[in-house]
Amino acid sequence: MASWSLLLLVHCGQSHHAEAPHVFPSGMLMAIDITQERGLSHLDYKYLDGAPICRFPLFSSLEPLPMDWMYLVYVVMFLGSVGIMLGLFYRLSCLMFIATYWYVFFLDKTAWNNHSYLYGLIGFQLTLMDANRYWSLDGLMKPKKRNADVPLWNYTLLRVQIFIVYFIAGIKKLDADWVEGYSMSYLAHHWLFEPFQMILSVDQVSLLVVHGGGLALDLTAGYLLFFDATRPFGIVFVSYFHCMNSQLFSIGMFAYTMLATSPLFCYPDWPRRFFARFPAPLWVLLPITAPGPQPSSSCVYPEVQKGGKKAPKTPSSNTTPKVSQPRFRHKLATVFAFIYVVEQFFLPYSHFITQGYNNWTNGLYGYSWDMMVHSRSHQHVKITYKDGTTGEVGYLNPGVFTHSRRWKDHGDMLKQYAVCLSANLPRYNITEPEIYFDIWVSINERFQQRIFDPRVDIVKADWSPFRPNPWLMPLLVDLSPWRTKFQEIESSLDNQTEIVFIADFPGLHLENFVSEDLGNTSVQVLQGQVTVEITEENKNYTLETGQQMKLPHGAYHKVYTVSEGPSCYMYVYVNTTEAALQQNFTRLLGIQERVRNGTETEPLPPELLPLIATDDQGSEVNATDPVVQLFLRRQRRMKEVKKRREANVMERLNRFTVKKYYLLRRGFLMTSIALRNLAFGLPPVDQLTREVAFANMKEPLQEANQDGPLKEEAGHGEL
Repeated sequence: MASWSLLLLVHCGQSHHAEAPHVFPSGMLMAIDITQERGLSHLDYKYLDGAPICRFPLFSSLEPLPMDWMYLVYVVMFLGSVGIMLGLFYRLSCLMFIATYWYVFFLDKTAWNNHSYLYGLIGFQLTLMDANRYWSLDGLMKPKKRNADVPLWNYTLLRVQIFIVYFIAGIKKLDADWVEGYSMSYLAHHWLFEPFQMILSVDQVSLLVVHGGGLALDLTAGYLLFFDATRPFGIVFVSYFHCMNSQLFSIGMFAYTMLATSPLFCYPDWPRRFFARFPAPLWVLLPITAPGPQPSSSCVYPEVQKGGKKAPKTPSSNTTPKVSQPRFRHKLATVFAFIYVVEQFFLPYSHFITQGYNNWTNGLYGYSWDMMVHSRSHQHVKITYKDGTTGEVGYLNPGVFTHSRRWKDHGDMLKQYAVCLSANLPRYNITEPEIYFDIWVSINERFQQRIFDPRVDIVKADWSPFRPNPWLMPLLVDLSPWRTKFQEIESSLDNQTEIVFIADFPGLHLENFVSEDLGNTSVQVLQGQVTVEITEENKNYTLETGQQMKLPHGAYHKVYTVSEGPSCYMYVYVNTTEAALQQNFTRLLGIQERVRNGTETEPLPPELLPLIATDDQGSEVNATDPVVQLFLRRQRRMKEVKKRREANVMERLNRFTVKKYYLLRRGFLMTSIALRNLAFGLPPVDQLTREVAFANMKEPLQEANQDGPLKEEAGHGEL
């Protein structure tokens, strides 16, 4: 049995010769990804020397190099990816890529996700494979490698890896929240699903198309791609799926990487057969189509085949592979492939080992393949510090000293953030600071609830990756059935009324401030018992299940949970400022329409004249009334959104090209500056300032991301 499995992995089949994995697209996408999701274009913002920035490496002792040297690290990574793409100094290129890639990966846990982990895995696999045998520069320089057979285990490993990405993601989506349609319900409102809304309601699109379709595709995609009869359907389905994902999410090159992996499931000689269909005069410019592959020492060629026939000559070649026996390196390749596959199936379920990472998820997100299983919303984030010497208490702006927001959801990052804050605060005369976090999160449309114990000083708190997090508050899963009630309550409200659902633990309280903008704010108890303290009045009110009270605006209050079990309550409020603004917008729109169709009989006052100006942006600037200015700005943005969505293919391609050009341009110029600094030293400050300003130049009509909902110009305070 062992010898059979070994031959299956290392021999090169006789009916279909294995050629080099088609590595050109992978290398090209790796190179493009470095300037984008890996962050080359904004590297100076991330690794600015001397800035008091809190970082989140895998190991606390792991530090980034000085900024100019980090640019050199990225140059090495880029050259490695280009070498992989061209098959030039292939093994060295792979080592250059994975060494720098994993270094950058381990430097910043806030950037971890499933697909960045996948890129590192593929880079590692390619290092051990013979992917420079077909249409590579190495093949041109070394005849032994040119057009040579490749062991089938190369393809097997890559196919299994992609199968795992799909299948384990499908297994993770068997979670009750996904099956019931709570994980990604907001996606159903995206314009991509408008065709489905012609026959289904939004709720049905969310349940059947988004969640049901995503689950079915992930579970079946690997099998559809594997079998000959279903492969065409599989390629169509996964291609449509990844094209949609590229529009739904900001996931860099992942969608295109997965598109590039689909041909791996085809017969290994498909490039040869594909290019053989081109006219003969073009063959000199295309990959080799004849003669057939030459034998390779990496393969094992059996003496007999099925039926007792001797091994035939390779197609279109006069070379007959010599019979060979498995050698030590062949056996080693078999052992490696077996161990790697087992390990990849084991890791997504190994979170009983790394228990300190479990924050309402199945462990470290990076290697779980639990893609999009959890959606979160944060309602309340408060950081409190206490001077260890004077006892002075104060508050910090959430996110101070860091560019990331992911620390709010992960215990290991919260610990690192607290330690970093305690190291930076002494600069501001705060000695031996204690740091407390009060963070409220809703996962998959549940109640907003605390994720960490606000009574624990995280600086001194114990944390280990191998033990459960002692200051992590448990997810109140027993309250999950309330989500159906939430939908009923929300559907009964008018468009101006908003609502927030809160759940809290016994012995804790929520301190909150009701903004002046929020009129008619009340709190109503859904379950348990609470005591509401109005801070300014110094009065307490106890509320039972079903009771409610109105809260004063422009003042603080505290809600204490005094019942034996968790309390559940909801805030109901109206943003009076926004409601008045919407009424004004409706009035201005009516005036604008009447003027344009000639039915307005009264002359417009001077402050309303910009409503009829032809130059939208100019009229916005010239508007003296702030409400008119906001109205014109919103109109202009809505027109831009409509224009973007109705743009033809050429307009979309032009916009995409211009955007990527300026992104690549900045990355190239900043890299050139850094390499110049390393080679010749820093120039005068004024020269460096001019060079950076030139690199920062943006396209003349740069647009913000307007595919999402329009931001409300009239915001309100924290509730």
